[in-house]
Amino acid sequence: MNHYVSVFEDAKIQAIERYGPDGPGEEGTVLRARFMVKDQEFMCIDSHIQYDFTFTPSISMYITCENEKEMDHLYTELKEGGNELMPIGDYGFSQKFAWVNDRFGVSCSST
Repeated sequence: MNHYVSVFEDAKIQAIERYGPDGPGEEGTVLRARFMVKDQEFMCIDSHIQYDFTFTPSISMYITCENEKEMDHLYTELKEGGNELMPIGDYGFSQKFAWVNDRFGVSCSST
């Protein structure tokens, strides 16, 4: 959550609820939180349950940028520590499009 709020201009944390001393999660970790990115609300948690996976690839963000400067900034920030699926380019359906998996495994497309 903090990463996305730092990357996107005007993004903000709406609310955070943390686990207390009685759990079930580790005290101070996020029970649930809400944050806004470009008028879209997201919710996140720190799960106290151990799973066989670290992150589900079932989420994908599609970002419509206001200008090239924003596109270049988001592309640079979101690909850092992740992997590039389609570098910024003209793919026919968009004059400037990019697709990355960010450092958390979230698929992010932008135009």
